[in-house]
Amino acid sequence: MPAGDHEEEEELDATAAAVAVDAEPDTDEDEAEQSEPSFFDDPGQITKTLVIVGVLVAAIYVVLPKLAGLDDAVEKLGEAQRSWLFVAIVANVFAFGSYVALFRGVVGEASLKLNWRESYQITMAGLAATRLFSAGGAGGIILTYWALRKAGMKRAETASRMVSFLVLLYAVYIVAVIVFGVTLRIGLIPGDGPVSMTIIPAGIAAVVLLVILLMTLIPGDLQRRLDSRTGDGRLARLTTRLAAVPATVGDGIRTSWSFLRNPRQGWLATFGAVGFWAANIMILWASFRSLGVSVPLGEIVVGFFVGMAANLAPAPAGVGAVDGGLIGAFAILGYPLETVIAAVLIYRLIAFYLPIPPGIIAFFQLRHTVARWEQERIAEKPGDEVGRAAKPAVTS
Repeated sequence: MPAGDHEEEEELDATAAAVAVDAEPDTDEDEAEQSEPSFFDDPGQITKTLVIVGVLVAAIYVVLPKLAGLDDAVEKLGEAQRSWLFVAIVANVFAFGSYVALFRGVVGEASLKLNWRESYQITMAGLAATRLFSAGGAGGIILTYWALRKAGMKRAETASRMVSFLVLLYAVYIVAVIVFGVTLRIGLIPGDGPVSMTIIPAGIAAVVLLVILLMTLIPGDLQRRLDSRTGDGRLARLTTRLAAVPATVGDGIRTSWSFLRNPRQGWLATFGAVGFWAANIMILWASFRSLGVSVPLGEIVVGFFVGMAANLAPAPAGVGAVDGGLIGAFAILGYPLETVIAAVLIYRLIAFYLPIPPGIIAFFQLRHTVARWEQERIAEKPGDEVGRAAKPAVTS
């Protein structure tokens, strides 16, 4: 799911929409309806996507610098110190370890119990699907939803936990924009930042945070309340179905808040969310250090989060928007453009593209895990209808 690198608002909408189109109670035929996503079954589609990504990367980091007279940007890549590149790679491993920890922390508190291996397979496969297929993170959303349903989680709980995952992840992002933007501007942390990079983003983030908090007021039984008031007409049924979206989002936000209010219960999820963003910032900082540039704490954090906001813009496989956002952010902070271009390319290669091959491998591992879940569920089901209705879903 990802995020990572994570298309926040569109991911949240896609997750909640899973319930809006699937709002009826679970049926015996439900599992058969959960067809496997075929993202990686077509080699031609994978090749086509990789070619598009390669062309866009070459255009951004090779062709455009030459047209702008910034040939030094490409030459600087050869000057990168390997020791700092190693630090960036280690930080990337920690980033996705934290991502898996966040996922396991959120799902582990649900009725479904996944071990570390299964959590790794789902998150890394979802990551690869997010980055290679479908805009706005929809690829990862579809794959994660499919995997959790196959594991035995109910529809409503699946969507609620996925919303909770994303809300907790991006709550850290929003709070960091506010805290570091204000503290950098008033001089409490090292670095310099104009109002456009500090106070204005912090104000926008504060409004978004307020909206999220207000959504906790949406009642979890909104569908039932509407159903009792709107009657049995076609429009009434449609209204009730659509009500699943805000109801699920509200429930997911409340679940995220419960993790923060109960550190003993939600420490793994909270640690994972904070660790993921901290490690990504470390990757970017090490990328600059590999080129001999040391960016102060306040500037690297603010530049990273403000630049990553460009992720909201649609772009094939995520290429172009984030690159331009990060380059623009650090150019505003006053760093030489050729150095910024080279550092952002190093960051993107390590943080964005390096995890894709393990993610594809994780998808095929996940297919075997799903097959094992189904075999275990069949073996555990009693033959009579009463026993079948009473038996809980079997997972690992």
